[in-house]
Amino acid sequence: MLMRLAARAQTRPWICSRCLHQRQSHRPRRFNGTFAAAATAREPVPPPPASSLYGLSTGRAKDDDDTLRNIFDNARFWEDFSRASTKQPPTGIVGNRYLTHPDGFLEFVSTTLSRCNAVVEKVSRAHTVQHYRSMVRELDRLSDLLCRVIDLADFVRGTHPDRRVQNAASKAYTIMFQYMNQLNTTTVLNDQLKKASAIPEVWDSWSEQERVVAKILIEDFSRSAIELPEGARQRFVELSGEIAHVGTEFVERMAPEASYLRFDSKRMRGLEPNMVRALTKWGETKIGTMHHEAQMALRYVDDADVRRDIYMAVRTANKPSITRLEKMLKDRAELAKLSGYETFAHMTLENKMAKSPEAVNQFLGALVEDNKRLVNEELQELMELKRGDAKVDNFPDRINAWDKFYYTHKLLSSMDTKLRTPDFLSSYFSVGTVMQGLSRLFDRLYGIRLVPRETQPGEVWDDGVRRLDVVSDRDGHVAVLYCDLFSREGKTPNPAHFTLRCSREILQSEIEDMSQMSHPFSSPVEAATDGMAVSYNKETDSYFQLPTIALICDFSKHQYPRPTLLNFNDVRTLFHEMGHALHSFLGRTPLQNVSGTRCATDFAELPSVLMEHFASCPDVLALYARHWDTDVPLPMSALEKRLAIDVRTQPAETEAQILLAMLDQAYHSALPLSSSFDSTKVYHDIYNTHASIPEPAGTAWQGFFGHLFGYGATYYSYLFDRAIAGKIWSDVFQKDGKGGSVERVNGEKYKNEVLRWGGGRDGWKCVAGVLGDARLAEGGKEAMKEVGRWGVRESW
Repeated sequence: MLMRLAARAQTRPWICSRCLHQRQSHRPRRFNGTFAAAATAREPVPPPPASSLYGLSTGRAKDDDDTLRNIFDNARFWEDFSRASTKQPPTGIVGNRYLTHPDGFLEFVSTTLSRCNAVVEKVSRAHTVQHYRSMVRELDRLSDLLCRVIDLADFVRGTHPDRRVQNAASKAYTIMFQYMNQLNTTTVLNDQLKKASAIPEVWDSWSEQERVVAKILIEDFSRSAIELPEGARQRFVELSGEIAHVGTEFVERMAPEASYLRFDSKRMRGLEPNMVRALTKWGETKIGTMHHEAQMALRYVDDADVRRDIYMAVRTANKPSITRLEKMLKDRAELAKLSGYETFAHMTLENKMAKSPEAVNQFLGALVEDNKRLVNEELQELMELKRGDAKVDNFPDRINAWDKFYYTHKLLSSMDTKLRTPDFLSSYFSVGTVMQGLSRLFDRLYGIRLVPRETQPGEVWDDGVRRLDVVSDRDGHVAVLYCDLFSREGKTPNPAHFTLRCSREILQSEIEDMSQMSHPFSSPVEAATDGMAVSYNKETDSYFQLPTIALICDFSKHQYPRPTLLNFNDVRTLFHEMGHALHSFLGRTPLQNVSGTRCATDFAELPSVLMEHFASCPDVLALYARHWDTDVPLPMSALEKRLAIDVRTQPAETEAQILLAMLDQAYHSALPLSSSFDSTKVYHDIYNTHASIPEPAGTAWQGFFGHLFGYGATYYSYLFDRAIAGKIWSDVFQKDGKGGSVERVNGEKYKNEVLRWGGGRDGWKCVAGVLGDARLAEGGKEAMKEVGRWGVRESW
């Protein structure tokens, strides 16, 4: 239902899948300026010209571009730039005026609860056609109010270094979450929305986005079991709680059957000698199965029996981990049955692009066939290396699971040694130049730039966080981006994209309400948005709250004058995360439920995966990739050789992800309802049927498959979006040659068919539109199979 939708939107950030593996046609909105809202309720004040705002005129573009690089690369420049912010008046975290001190969270919660109750009362009292016409907008506002607190509090409690602020954010999160669960137990919102949708005059008056949101909310109400009898509904609540509890424990407490293995140190030949010495005592080497040394040993140790023992240990979870996993899967299966669905996969996929597990399996089957030849070619290369290995006396005519990493390393070692040196290419990729390159690329394709902006005291959670305003050459200020890119103690190492506030049109009724209330803000509009960034839309004579995004990475700082340099995988990661951010920047919809990345799970990774193609494109690299010290351009031939290393291992990586996606589908089928369900048997059945290298008996790796909790029945999504992204790259951005990657006409096509819709348009229609293939518009099993045939081979 509505509240479950709000919860689903905020329970985790868009943590990227690549990081987890190594997460009615409307006219374009024209935004003509931005300012801290200072308008009256009835007569919105036209904004000042864009040229007068924060120095964002096109005449400042060159200075902005230079500043963008320097705030990330030049420590002294950043000190001077950030020092200026201390002269500004204080504000709260990310501009939220309530959050100037820890106790402000409770004030924020109190005010929000009052506003939420007013919306619920208004929806409950609706009884005329006019009232029902505003129903979707009101419910979207209710969802936005909840997400304003929950999203921001969840982010702050996991990111802010001050323990007092963390605790206050956690309390705010808990209060709002409990309130949301309370709303989940009432039926009035569901009843009123259904009543409104059933009135033809009301339905016909809604925009296409309003209809989409209405359908989303009605489906969520249905899946929340709100219409079940009281006893069944109570069981639904119990199962939901058990799944959340057991699932969290499964992820946080997974452990191997054997934590350590011990070997005679003489058997560790091939492993780096200093590492062996550090791990050895009295002639015995101790290998932690969940530690880095285990992975290194699988790549380097010559003794096949040692590699086999280590492989078996790192692929075997302990029995408590398996028990927790099977408990979660059985509870999910029961929950789906209780809700009237055949399986949990059917329940989950109903509102995704795939629609059904049968369609997902069609996609995966086609992908297996596309990838099979490439995997076999790679396997033959490994086999030739093994046959030529004089030390081999263990299964010389086949590659075993414990041989794969060892001989893959040998294969890659035969390639250019210089290119495998981590620092060789990184000299051309400072953080500042990469951010500069992203801004230049966005300017070429979409007419938007990343402009450094001084922060106010209290606005950021760490002194190293940079604020960038996203500025459009047509629409003015369109988004706010906070970049927290450098490592520090206690910070999560996982790159992530957080939506702290979505785009949404501010209703005139909200402004009128604020004008009648006592509040500490300078205007009703500012009060309606808690003081955060807002923009005026001249076309609609209304205000929009701006998307506010936090981008988190964990890049190690270098000492001045050398800037932080990135290896090419880091560059891809930054491009990937900015793909999510781009979706938020340009998916500025009037309704927050479909803003930016709030779309179907199996569509959400498309913009970020597509950005990885741009990361390795010569025409894009030519925009920025230069040596940090000499300013010499990146030698493209060297990069091509470096990328060739990735190409050699890509088929095997794709197969590994296909197998996990198949396992995910099997686990969320009807199998867990059987009294004889054995997750280990299912795991081995999948791998021994579809894997190019069989899994040895005795392993139980599924106990380490933590993504089963957060991505249950949707793990295929990353592969699916990789296939679509590859097709868009080749058929749109590379159709007329490599220079198409920086052509505005291609960017506009992709923006207008995909990005600007957020989740307000069916993903299949977006794909059909950008590819010009009407056959895909309705989706279905054949469309899924067709995407599988495209494969996932990358441009590099």
